[in-house]
Amino acid sequence: MDRVGVLLLNLGGPEQLQDVRPFLFNLFSDPEIIRLPFPWLQKPLAWFISNARVNTSQENYRQIGGGSPLRKITEAQGEALEQKLAETGQKADIYIGMRYWYPFTEEAIARIKRDRLRKLVILPLYPQFSISTSGSSFRVLEEMWEADPMLRQIEYTLIPSWYDHPLYLQAMADLIAQELDKCPNPDDIHIFFSAHGVPQSYVEEAGDPYQAEIEACTRLIMKTLSRPNAHTLAYQSRVGPVEWLKPYTEEALQELGAEGVKNLLVVPISFVSEHIETLQEIDIEYREVAEEAGITNFLRVPALNTHTLFIDALADLVTHSLKEPPVTFKSITHPKKNMKMYPQERWQWGLTTAAEVWNGRLAMLGFFGLLIELMTGHGPLHYVGLL
Repeated sequence: MDRVGVLLLNLGGPEQLQDVRPFLFNLFSDPEIIRLPFPWLQKPLAWFISNARVNTSQENYRQIGGGSPLRKITEAQGEALEQKLAETGQKADIYIGMRYWYPFTEEAIARIKRDRLRKLVILPLYPQFSISTSGSSFRVLEEMWEADPMLRQIEYTLIPSWYDHPLYLQAMADLIAQELDKCPNPDDIHIFFSAHGVPQSYVEEAGDPYQAEIEACTRLIMKTLSRPNAHTLAYQSRVGPVEWLKPYTEEALQELGAEGVKNLLVVPISFVSEHIETLQEIDIEYREVAEEAGITNFLRVPALNTHTLFIDALADLVTHSLKEPPVTFKSITHPKKNMKMYPQERWQWGLTTAAEVWNGRLAMLGFFGLLIELMTGHGPLHYVGLL
């Protein structure tokens, strides 16, 4: 078989506390996160917000050991995938491209060009597609392809989502079953799926398939698990007063506690690696919410990381994609240019505690809105559209 490349896409995260400030600067410098009417403001605002948010974000990372484990886990996933593909007879070079920290997507593409690959499989480590995750990375790559004749010589294909892959579903069911079977009365445990939230406007205005894929994925995992446990799906990490996908995780936990649920097993359904949103947001913040609601036994299913069946699923996705017609950037859902996320009224602006990405987005929006209002006298959303 021809040697191919596999580009694994992920968000990235600061590995040490001293990385937090530059990581935040990279995050807020991204025009895909905030559209500014004056491009020259992007870097100054990124500098301001990264300095304003650094202490809070550092404290979050300090609670999980001083940095994100995402790079190490992703590299381990890549090594396991390369080995599994080799066992099937498919030689492959694995590349890792992160959006906001090392190794950046641009670094991975530079290596791919240097290695003169002719075939490339682009595989996001997000089971469900959203314009804010896989879609964001795809848009960056699409711009590179349009600008670089050398890249256009590479035969590439995308794997937009894989939430319904049988081996992935079996891996998730296996992890859930392992945790249930540690309990004296496993059938009495309420299974709580927590997915990263997105604004409702993504679904209603841009046609983002994320909600439909999350809901289908939950049903398929429960079918694969084949246990009698009751289950709930909710969405975490919302910020601000705008409508996000419901039910919200914190509210769903409170409702279950009020209904008398005492034993809960949380399943991070949209994450395949341990990172800030599993280790800090779920394990610390949501645990406190659950305990205050009267849930006395709060358990969590670990992320897939390098689970054997999960790696088998990734290998099968790669080999299958090489046999099918290529999926190109043009076929992927794109956000509308003027899609709004936050309400126009000044009194509705606010901030809630969540993962650093969305906290930073709202902080940047709030500061920018005040600055623009001072400069022009117009309200903030007259100028800003958030992806």
